[in-house]
Amino acid sequence: MFDKILIANRGEIACRVIKTARKLGIRTVAVYSDADRDARHVRMADEAVHIGAAPSRESYLQGDRIIAACRQTGAQAVHPGYGFLSENEDFARKVEEEGIVFIGPKHYSIAAMGDKIASKKLANEARVNTIPGWNDAIESAEAAVAIARDIGYPVMIKASAGGGGKGLRVAHDDKEAFEGFTSCRNEARNSFGDDRVFIEKFVEEPRHIEIQVLGDAHGNVIYLNERECSIQRRHQKVIEEAPSPFISDATRKAMGEQAVALARAVKYQSAGTVEFVVGKDQSFYFLEMNTRLQVEHPVTECITGLDLVELMIRVAAGEKLPLTQAQVPRNGWAIECRINAEDPFRNFLPSTGRLVRFQPPKESMWAADTGHLQGVRVDTGVTEGGEIPMYYDSMIAKLIVHGVDRKDAIARMREALNGFVIRGISSNVPFQAALLAHPKFVAGDFNTGFIAEHYGKGFRAEDVAHDDPDFLVALAAYVHRRALQRSAGIAGQMRGHELRVGEDFVVVQLGEGGRHRRQPVKVTGFEAKSGSSRVVVGAKGYEICSHWHLGGARIRGTVGGRPFTAQVERGLSCNPLAIAISHDGMRLEALVMTPRAAELHALMPYKAPPDMSRFLLSPMPGLLVHVAVQPGQKVQAGERLAVIEAMKMENVLFAAADGVVGKLLAGKGESLAVDQPILEFE
Repeated sequence: MFDKILIANRGEIACRVIKTARKLGIRTVAVYSDADRDARHVRMADEAVHIGAAPSRESYLQGDRIIAACRQTGAQAVHPGYGFLSENEDFARKVEEEGIVFIGPKHYSIAAMGDKIASKKLANEARVNTIPGWNDAIESAEAAVAIARDIGYPVMIKASAGGGGKGLRVAHDDKEAFEGFTSCRNEARNSFGDDRVFIEKFVEEPRHIEIQVLGDAHGNVIYLNERECSIQRRHQKVIEEAPSPFISDATRKAMGEQAVALARAVKYQSAGTVEFVVGKDQSFYFLEMNTRLQVEHPVTECITGLDLVELMIRVAAGEKLPLTQAQVPRNGWAIECRINAEDPFRNFLPSTGRLVRFQPPKESMWAADTGHLQGVRVDTGVTEGGEIPMYYDSMIAKLIVHGVDRKDAIARMREALNGFVIRGISSNVPFQAALLAHPKFVAGDFNTGFIAEHYGKGFRAEDVAHDDPDFLVALAAYVHRRALQRSAGIAGQMRGHELRVGEDFVVVQLGEGGRHRRQPVKVTGFEAKSGSSRVVVGAKGYEICSHWHLGGARIRGTVGGRPFTAQVERGLSCNPLAIAISHDGMRLEALVMTPRAAELHALMPYKAPPDMSRFLLSPMPGLLVHVAVQPGQKVQAGERLAVIEAMKMENVLFAAADGVVGKLLAGKGESLAVDQPILEFE
């Protein structure tokens, strides 16, 4: 076994590997960029080596610097995590040539599976189901149309070196095939430096289901069941679960055996994933093999009780797999939600900045500890007060739950999301909550087009379907009553003029444009010591009991004897007296007033926000990488104005109408805040 390993990565996966290494008694070395000097993975490791500037191409993608860090620290092995250099054949080979162990597959296995065209041919030779298509590089758009006709529409046009949704188009006719081929080729050339494109049959109502495989240096290969990864947005996974609610035991066995056959064909040694597209008739076809640890590996760890990072390290050290195929367990149901720094109400644009509050739900399962299951686990690389930099991807945490069955796992996840406190930046927690409550998700009736179908126009607050919206109104009144109790108990009040708290209130839900909704509420039987009270909203009564304290971001308690978790914010930017309640993805912003104060509030004139239509505003925090216009320049609607970059995402801003550029208010290279003006029109 190794004495010391280096983790060639950052964030949550670096922290995840460190936890297993610590369990095995292995010392760890972290590497970090300028942006990650104070990051959690740097503090957790035994040693840390600086490898360059903030952009990943100047740090985490610098293989020579990582190898030099191994030599400097005496690390005997490198764990690449996922992303960055994890599937880079040249890096794996150079590590091996230096006499350092690469904790992953051999470089020849990475090479064999890294090219989509070559991997498909290999899969055919290994008798793995492949999608009907043209597997050689296509030379022209005309040829692409002829091939697409021969295969039969719809077809999928894909770049051989593609990934992350880039270099991929679906065509339903000759026109779309012609244009899609041209677009794919250009995109692939620009993104990957490789313009080879191939075509295959598009599977209708497809599911994305992947098989976890594990091989050792002694010729043993097993599969560890499947993961359902069909809930995707723009080809990026959002929710993953294991097992799949769709496939049968026979399909699972057939897919697993084909995945093992493919792994054997490339002499695979380590953890890897064979991805399949599965049709509505349970026909399945090979997509690609990921020759690394997957982001969603924790759901497999939950249902099997195995530590995949530990098995990767042991296999790399030359050990045999500790179990056979017949010994692979499958217990319970696991779900993972990716918690991303993005604003779902602004079309999921990246959100960067300081984590003013970061309080994940209480954990009862932990990475590297498979002795504790049936609970909640959080894998993260950030801490409260830390910075979310603009240079890397948007994922800040993975929330994992394990239950006895799928219904139990969904309930646990919804409750865990209610208790996940993130302030200072926007997150996709409300969107995740909405997905988990969607009837079709609950029924397991979905495919890879689920989000595009149900949230095709973006995600809006009204898309959240809450079981009982009046509960949030009752909770706002309850929280306000708790605050008044504290005020009533302050010493030194003038005799005869003490604060007396009544039972009647009005909850004024704050709406856009001054359109507020007012609901009378009665709060009776309030007991400060026990935290119990009865709140009546319309015809509904809520018996609420909680030991919440002022300033707490999370409120736990019971309503009608049933436990609940929600979030509270007091003193919002829109109104310092307002209260915000968040529960099951829904957010209520309200003022809680006496009936007389509510009457007077209704008479207050509405103050409209300033007109910003003459300004080009930054829709997200990021780096202004290009300004395409000059003062005095005439622009037409749709003309390119500026480019902002954050979290590997480039956002091009266009003119909404014809006009003349007045002043430039921000320059190239400037870091922008959300809604910061970039330029002003005359």
